[in-house]
Amino acid sequence: MSTPVLVITGPSGVGKGTLIRRLLGDFAGAELSVSATTREPRDGEVNGRDYHFLSSSEFEQRVRQGEFVEHAEYAGNRYGTLRSELQRPARLIVLEIDLQGARQVRTTMPEARQVFIAPPDNDLGELERRLVARGAESSDQIERRLAVAREELAAQDEFRHRIVNADADEAAQELIDLAATMCVPEVRNEP
Repeated sequence: MSTPVLVITGPSGVGKGTLIRRLLGDFAGAELSVSATTREPRDGEVNGRDYHFLSSSEFEQRVRQGEFVEHAEYAGNRYGTLRSELQRPARLIVLEIDLQGARQVRTTMPEARQVFIAPPDNDLGELERRLVARGAESSDQIERRLAVAREELAAQDEFRHRIVNADADEAAQELIDLAATMCVPEVRNEP
């Protein structure tokens, strides 16, 4: 039996990272797939832990060699999921990817469950506040992310599962509950 895959998609600033950290902390055996990207590392990010940071030419070479399950351009940078990330031993593999990538995974791995994380009331203003507060991007980069967010919010009905992140604790619990439905319960040996 192959490892179940949970695909998490949503606009920048919606809190995907926070919810995923909660899932990984509370759900034994869940592993986050580390995406590859051509963007520059942010302060504190570590190659191989946060992302596989690749040059544009290395990324393109790996695309040509068929090493990606999915790949897409997002806000001026390329991102993708390496096949090797899905071959790790785990109870559940979690992918945090954009809409383009989710659509590709829907085709290449129809058995994967996909969930869209939405802001309360589809509020772009709230997303902008969160992106500005993060302090990691220029105003031009934030504008590009918000333009993409409009497209992503318009496509959320494509997803079977949708979680509104109005309250991080409630949204994290919904995500954990969904993950639990995907996995065979852990077997514990009795003493």
